[in-house]
Amino acid sequence: MITHEENDLLCRVENGAPMGQLMRRHWVPICLIEEVSEPDGTPVKARILGEDLVVFRNTDGEVGVMDEYCPHRRASLVFGRNEEGGLRCLYHGWKMDVNGNVTEMSSEPEASGMLEKVKHKAYPTKEWGGFVWAYMGAAETMPEFEPPRWAPTADTRVSVAKVIIPVNWAQILEGAIDSAHSSSLHSSDMVPARVDGAKATDKNWLRPSTDKAPRMQVQRASFGFRYAAVRRPIFNAQTHDYVRTTVFVAPWTVLIPPNNLYNVANVNVPVDDTNTCFYFIGWGHPSQTPETATWRKFLGQTVGVDLDEQYRPLRNYENRFWQDRQAMKSGNFTGISGIPNQDMAMWITMGKIADRSHDRLGASDMAIVEFRKQMVDAVQAFQATGEAIGTGEKRIPKEVCSFQGVIPKTVDWRTHEVSYVWLEGQDSPEMDRSYVVTEGANA
Repeated sequence: MITHEENDLLCRVENGAPMGQLMRRHWVPICLIEEVSEPDGTPVKARILGEDLVVFRNTDGEVGVMDEYCPHRRASLVFGRNEEGGLRCLYHGWKMDVNGNVTEMSSEPEASGMLEKVKHKAYPTKEWGGFVWAYMGAAETMPEFEPPRWAPTADTRVSVAKVIIPVNWAQILEGAIDSAHSSSLHSSDMVPARVDGAKATDKNWLRPSTDKAPRMQVQRASFGFRYAAVRRPIFNAQTHDYVRTTVFVAPWTVLIPPNNLYNVANVNVPVDDTNTCFYFIGWGHPSQTPETATWRKFLGQTVGVDLDEQYRPLRNYENRFWQDRQAMKSGNFTGISGIPNQDMAMWITMGKIADRSHDRLGASDMAIVEFRKQMVDAVQAFQATGEAIGTGEKRIPKEVCSFQGVIPKTVDWRTHEVSYVWLEGQDSPEMDRSYVVTEGANA
């Protein structure tokens, strides 16, 4: 059980809320690189942690992430002219570079000296793993950027589906760490089969178990936690277990158990208190990981087909998420196509911010209980000490990853040696530190 006060502490990120301040101690995914791929191209609006931002790529190919509103009279820079190394406001012609320096004030006489007195809010940026990142905390707290666990090297293929979902970030993340629901909600897409481990096809994912009530075990860590869902396998059930280990990387990342070809993750970045940027990621060796268009089609997350131009889902409560009742009568469990779409139907029907005080949790909810307790504890500790979970020496070690497989009952999953799914015969990659951060004017 969680109280209303604890639920607010967990969920709220806007207007200086403690959770939002904790999240600002991490490098934040702002948008996809593909959204701002063209130098001097169309600026993009992003709203992150309740703050309105504009993202643009300048003439030299550098990316800027700035306050959306011009420092002069607060007109939106999303509609500005992106030209000659900066973004120019349409209202009076003020121009800012990627670092927030005001380089021109068309409406002001040169003798006024005002140009040297104004600095626009801009954040340090980094491009990696298909994303534009920014550090939105205070400059003196900025950590070194480190590649995320789902994009360990520059040559890792990272395919991303992006969706803006009209619910709070925490209920989406809880869905990602809830291994028990996959045996019901996703049972028509994660199909029990006589295989020796999870297998990927172009239509579904196969798994070697019919067990719908996994035994849950949790291992807490400084960066979040690992947990295992232990099921009876179809083969050798007397001597072996089918184990799926999931990794929660605070504050918003989940490393999901892989299949035989590629690894899976999701990242859940709060837009504000009641909307979330949900990124579903397939990653791994380029020869085995689906290309972006194929990945989005498989998930049912293609812009113009499943999503509008702002990445908002066309399936919604009012059109019943395009649920096909005839397909349900024919054997499809949900009648909703696409694994994320099935999840979204559940998250959205919980309301904008789920009231967790009414939950009735059971043994299968062990990871949910751990997430709530750990993150409420983490934000309270942050308020008291200023130290954010998963930062500094408490960040995730590079050897930690998710896992799935049939293993002997005598083997402890906590100490079982695991590695990324990578091309057979090749070692999985180490973390790559060959990157450059663009220094913005951090506010």
